[in-house]
Amino acid sequence: MAVGGPAPQAGTGAAEPNEDRGDLRTAFAGLTTRGRSFLAAGVAAAVCAYVLGQGDLLRVGLLLAVLPLVCVLVLYRTRYRVAGSRRLSPARVPAGSESRVHLRLDNVSRLPTGLLMLQDRVPYVLGPRPRFVLDRVEAGGRREVSYRVRSDLRGRYPLGPLQLRLTDPFGMCELTRSFSAYDNLTVIPRVTPLPPVRLAGEAAGYGDGRQRTLALAGEDDVIPRGYRHGDDLRRVHWRSTARYGELMVRREEQPQRARCTVLLDTRRVAHQGAGPDSSFEWAVSGTASTVVHMLERGYAVRLLTDTGACVPGEGSDGFAGTGQESADAAGLMMDTLAVVDHSDDTDLSRAYEVLRGGNDGLLIAFLGDLDEQQAAVAARLRQRSGAAVAFVLDSTAWTRGAGPSAPFEDRLRLLREAGWTAVGVPPGASLAELWRDADRHRAGAGPAPVAGTTTGGWS
Repeated sequence: MAVGGPAPQAGTGAAEPNEDRGDLRTAFAGLTTRGRSFLAAGVAAAVCAYVLGQGDLLRVGLLLAVLPLVCVLVLYRTRYRVAGSRRLSPARVPAGSESRVHLRLDNVSRLPTGLLMLQDRVPYVLGPRPRFVLDRVEAGGRREVSYRVRSDLRGRYPLGPLQLRLTDPFGMCELTRSFSAYDNLTVIPRVTPLPPVRLAGEAAGYGDGRQRTLALAGEDDVIPRGYRHGDDLRRVHWRSTARYGELMVRREEQPQRARCTVLLDTRRVAHQGAGPDSSFEWAVSGTASTVVHMLERGYAVRLLTDTGACVPGEGSDGFAGTGQESADAAGLMMDTLAVVDHSDDTDLSRAYEVLRGGNDGLLIAFLGDLDEQQAAVAARLRQRSGAAVAFVLDSTAWTRGAGPSAPFEDRLRLLREAGWTAVGVPPGASLAELWRDADRHRAGAGPAPVAGTTTGGWS
């Protein structure tokens, strides 16, 4: 990048000067208040000298008027070749956590730079705009600075472009040049660690108790394969080895991975209020915590919204894969949840259409306000899953701080009669405590949870 000419492009080297009237006009627009004052005083002194016939005053006026003009021309013609870069550590952070931004400026020219002001553009929600003053960067030298950003609101925020501000030693003129590149900071929802409980209706074939599909029934029916480097020698099948004349091993039993669908209700009519303490943000954070927890337990997870949209980039059947695929899918889901917003849908019919294809294992739903019709649709969702747990939020209670209304309790009762483990979510509830409540309800240790406290407990 060439500093002093027209606006540069990051990473493209020096930009050749384009000395047209527009660029020069931009340079003169960079006059500071001091420079404009000197110019105005010089013109006024020259006019007074001409009227009064004072030669000495004319020389003083010319000096005052010419000085800022000379500073503009010298600064405009100054050629610095610099390169800038930005690194985020980390580039994906939970809401409320900090990320450090590292800026690096390299002087790739043969001349030292003058006074530089380094400035990075950041959204206001991440904090004040960082500014750094670099006194002098020697030829071939570099400078590294860093600053911290933090946001309580999830989202994807652009950082940049990086700007350099040049000034002359007298402070008469300032020129700003910008790089074109920028980076994105992804603020994902907060993730709450969840206890490893066995959720309602979880049977063999789900979670830690996943089934294994045996290939064949007896020793004589084993289908062997050729030995591969790293295979356990205890799996060598000697009868097949003697038959084929090469080392053969038994095929491993292929596990049937448990499936879990996490449904997030994003309907605008189902949530009220805004901000990090709203019911919608609690539902998004709960969804993120559930996705991470189920992936850690070995589930194949699918993230679904009321619009019927799934996260792109998952497995061919819509569920996260195993190993590295699972980690990549988790990253995609968290990136999706970082920017998910309210939908304009008024019902859950699209989600029902996605789930109606058959039994997709465990279903965990985070639902907002339900009217009688949508409660009936949600009840039918239970018929398409092996087990179903619903965390239902009463947005009216979240905005007004009131207790659960009678219609809300009726909706919970309808879901429970349909086979759901339905848990009401009071304002400020702890998802970990609600997770345990769902397990206690499954085990029959107490009555069904009823919303009524602000600490996650139930009466």
